[in-house]
Formats: sequence, C-alpha cells, structure tokens
Amino acid sequence: MKLNKEFLLHESRGEAILVPTGKADFSGVVRGNKTFGAVVELLKKDTDEEKIVSAMKERFDAPEGAIEADVARILRELREIGALCE
Repeated sequence: MKLNKEFLLHESRGEAILVPTGKADFSGVVRGNKTFGAVVELLKKDTDEEKIVSAMKERFDAPEGAIEADVARILRELREIGALCE
C-alpha cells in the first residue's frame, strides 16, 4: 500500500495536515498528531501494515497494543477517504 499521489502531507507546529489535490475524490483537510504524520510519511513509499507498526515501535515509546491499534485506525481512516492505493 502507498499514499495516493492525490494527497499531500504538510506538517506545521507539531500537527500533520493531509490535503487532497483538486483531482482527489475527497474534499476537506485531515488534521492529525505526530503519530498520524509519521504513518502518512511512511506511506510515501510502498509498504504494509506490519512494516509500519515495526517502524512506529522503533520511533515511539508506547505499549505494543496501542501502536497496533493506532496504525490500524489511521489506515482505516485513510482508506475511507481514498488516500491509500492498495
């Protein structure tokens, strides 16, 4: 899976902002925290959920179950707006 090229990630003051281009089917802006931004950043290259979870475990000090749940939730939300290419 990979981030749909019709979405751009912008980071400002600790907040991650995902913005669709004019060609995306989604209109709006998605705001998230640094965890959200880290997941979206990893999706700039073709990857899978397992690799994302592994990278997040290395980057953040959080319980394993929490990381897995956060990644699953973020991926589900990105799928819902068409931001993932699978």
